[in-house]
Amino acid sequence: MAGKKILVVFGATGNQGGSVVRSILSDPKTAAEYTVRAVTRDPSKPAAQELAALGAEVVAGDLDDEASLEKVIAGADSVFSVTNFWEKVSAEVEIKQGKNVADASKKAGVQHLIWSSLLNVTKLSGGKLDKVAHFDSKAEVEEYIRSIGIPASFFLPGFFMSNLPGKMVRPSPQTGAYTLALPIPTNSPIPLIDIESDTGKFVKGILLNREKVLGQRIYGATAYVTPTEIINEFKASKPQDSTGAVAVEIPGDVFKGFLAKTGAPPHIQEEMLQNMQLIPQFGYYGGASFDESHSILVDPLTTWKEYIAKTPVWAELK
Repeated sequence: MAGKKILVVFGATGNQGGSVVRSILSDPKTAAEYTVRAVTRDPSKPAAQELAALGAEVVAGDLDDEASLEKVIAGADSVFSVTNFWEKVSAEVEIKQGKNVADASKKAGVQHLIWSSLLNVTKLSGGKLDKVAHFDSKAEVEEYIRSIGIPASFFLPGFFMSNLPGKMVRPSPQTGAYTLALPIPTNSPIPLIDIESDTGKFVKGILLNREKVLGQRIYGATAYVTPTEIINEFKASKPQDSTGAVAVEIPGDVFKGFLAKTGAPPHIQEEMLQNMQLIPQFGYYGGASFDESHSILVDPLTTWKEYIAKTPVWAELK
């Protein structure tokens, strides 16, 4: 262990943090370079124990407790920080948590802070889409990190492939055929990522290319894929399951109605509608290319076709 650099990973039992831990420890090169300190609120839970079995040092930490953060970040060379807006559904809480990690990282002399960020939709849209709080809050933390002068890079995850099977692509109550019904044109470019498998691939690339990516945004997606392409690939990959599958554009109020049935309050319905409207109107990433972001990768990213093939939930829906 002597001589290894310490990488602290927050949200270690979640999708993004867990992916980072697995990616670093499964690669002999990065596993030899880094001790991975996996931070979770409860190191005794099974997901945390699985990380320990992979070789991670699992420690307790709380994003709301600045003293605990200073303890887990002490001695670290690099930090991957991610927050979960939806846990408290509060921009204020998320911003405070992100700033807490940034402050503790600066105090500890961290040489590379990697923040899981997103664009400020209010600014990108010139105020037209001003209710996408879970993007704007992460962007505010990014601005803060840039302002305090700590060496940092920013990972901006795309649209989770895991949101599609059974959640957004699901059998129609009327026809029984799979339908992707969104409040955007069916040719809108959606940047897809297999968040559980591929977050770590991007973060590994960021760590291995520190000088190149300091101060930069890395766009975390495999490719831009339209709703029509999402459905066409599903039909090509699983013809027996996908007869009649279709992508359709629906009115915003209908989309909100779907969300209302899940118990989402009106302000969340509006937030999610504007989140979707961002894609065709201003671009999820403001129209950015993935060329630079992909240039740092060591491992191949998961395509939508590959994700369909490995996801059993389709068959379970019928």
